[in-house]
Amino acid sequence: MPSLFRRKPEEPAASAVATEPEPDTSVRGYTPSKRELGKATPKRVISGRRLPEPPAANRKEAAKRLREKQRQERIEAREGMANGEERYLLARDKGPVRKLVRDIVDSRRTIGTFFFGTTFLVMLVGFNRTLNPNIYFAANALFFVMLLATLVDGFMISRTVKKLVTARFPDETHKLRSLYLYAVMRSISFRFIRNPKPQVKIGQAI
Repeated sequence: MPSLFRRKPEEPAASAVATEPEPDTSVRGYTPSKRELGKATPKRVISGRRLPEPPAANRKEAAKRLREKQRQERIEAREGMANGEERYLLARDKGPVRKLVRDIVDSRRTIGTFFFGTTFLVMLVGFNRTLNPNIYFAANALFFVMLLATLVDGFMISRTVKKLVTARFPDETHKLRSLYLYAVMRSISFRFIRNPKPQVKIGQAI
């Protein structure tokens, strides 16, 4: 006689648990969750990221790295200064007003660049005692003519500096005398040795 208290055979667990429906991705804008995907979203890989430099093995290597870093910084600063980058400029060259003064000087041919050549020629003549006295007189006369021409050219540059600085920077308070000196000192130096390098061509409108 069958027992009245016998348990019925258990059905498989798969039949007892309702099958979870598949996510409906047909709905526009629907984004399945990580749980639905069954795996975590992979982390983004940042390309081009600079890896940290491994520590130096000893003091000698650390000192070598420091010297190399300082050398690279000096090269970068020198190139930045030559190109007129504001953060690398000296205090005397910083600011838009000083840049305007440099552009005024660099946009024209200055007589002052020939003054040093004339001075060097006069010195060579003066050291040679075997030359005709008339040559000494001619060399000295040329020197004074170039000096006068340089002074006149410096005066004309100063007038242009005053005119443009006053017109373009009316609210700026600058000592015009310091700007005149800055312009004249740049005008008597050769163009290829000026620092910062000229950013405008000769004859270009400022």
